[in-house]
Amino acid sequence: MILSDDDILARLESGDLVVDPIDDLDMQVQPASLDLRLGEEFLEFQRTNISCIHPNRESEVDDYVSETHVPEGEEFILHPGDFVLGTTKERVEIPADLLATVEGRSSLGRLAVVIHATAGIVDPGYKGQITLELSNLGTAPVALTPGMRVSQLVFTELTQPAARPYGVERGSKYQNQQGPQASRIGADPEFEGARETDADTGSK
Repeated sequence: MILSDDDILARLESGDLVVDPIDDLDMQVQPASLDLRLGEEFLEFQRTNISCIHPNRESEVDDYVSETHVPEGEEFILHPGDFVLGTTKERVEIPADLLATVEGRSSLGRLAVVIHATAGIVDPGYKGQITLELSNLGTAPVALTPGMRVSQLVFTELTQPAARPYGVERGSKYQNQQGPQASRIGADPEFEGARETDADTGSK
């Protein structure tokens, strides 16, 4: 069951669903979703001549991105073909019986701005800001202003609370994240052998 506006407001009021800060409930709560605003931090991917990125080598990923801070009232220009990581202004706490889905706002979609590439799921139990995967699929630069409504969350009620929600007990990599976070795929269990091999050989 997808939560309606009244359902969302009731969950926010009870405190089991947390979205903070919300400055204007009337503006941000939609008929079946909740608008989130763009934060001030961005991770930009550097143009580079490296042959490829190895997901299991975190230092390579870190070297590939640089952080940019844009205060509210100023603009971040998203150029055609660019891909950057942004963040929501709001911090969320999703209860164990809800699944949240990140969607783009249609007004930005009509400007060819995409809010996420693949990571549209916010798991039950997740706490923190949400990293946005921002792309410009159009032919003209688009100015994004921190504080603008940039995405929306749709909440689906599970048939029962998740038995193993997202969090520290699961070793979840992005719990309590602040600002946009680069990929930590190298921490996934399937790369454990590769990490040990790199450590043995001194690879970086």
